[in-house]
Amino acid sequence: MLSSSGDASPAPRPSGRAATLSRPVSWFLLAFGVWSWFIWITFAKNLWKDGSGLAFDDAGDPTAYFWVHLALAVTSFLLGTAVGLIGLRGVRALRRTS
Repeated sequence: MLSSSGDASPAPRPSGRAATLSRPVSWFLLAFGVWSWFIWITFAKNLWKDGSGLAFDDAGDPTAYFWVHLALAVTSFLLGTAVGLIGLRGVRALRRTS
C-alpha cells in the first residue's frame, strides 16, 4: 500500500476480533436459510415431476428450461444454506455471551 507521500507502508493488520451480528439479524439469516431449504427443494421436486412439457420434451429428455431452472435451484439452495449457517453461528455466539 502506498502512503500519501508515495512510500510503501505495510497493509493494515486485522484486529483479530470477529464481527458480531445482532440478535434480529442472526435470526433473520437463520430463517432465510430454512426458507431457502423449503422453497428450493420443493421447486426442484416440482421441476422433476413437471408434466407441462417445459422441463422435458416428448422423448422424456430434459430441455434447456430444465437445466437452467435446476441450476438456479441448486445455486439458490447452496447460497441459502450458507446464509443460514451464518445466521446459526450468530445465534450460537449470542447465546454464549448472554
